[in-house]
Amino acid sequence: MNDLSEFDRLPNAAHVDVHTVAALYGCKVPTIWARLRRKEIPEPRKFGAHTRWQVGEIREALKAKN
Repeated sequence: MNDLSEFDRLPNAAHVDVHTVAALYGCKVPTIWARLRRKEIPEPRKFGAHTRWQVGEIREALKAKN
């Protein structure tokens, strides 16, 4: 998802990729992987070779961050 304005329309059960998570956190992709290693963001799920984060969990983490 390249357009973050669409993020608010996604259901909590939807999943997004690392690029979307990085954009939401205002950082670069390597920073997301580092934050994941430090347990600072929710754990993603694997769908075959793809790693995705659940939208509802990211929303909650972003709320807690503020």
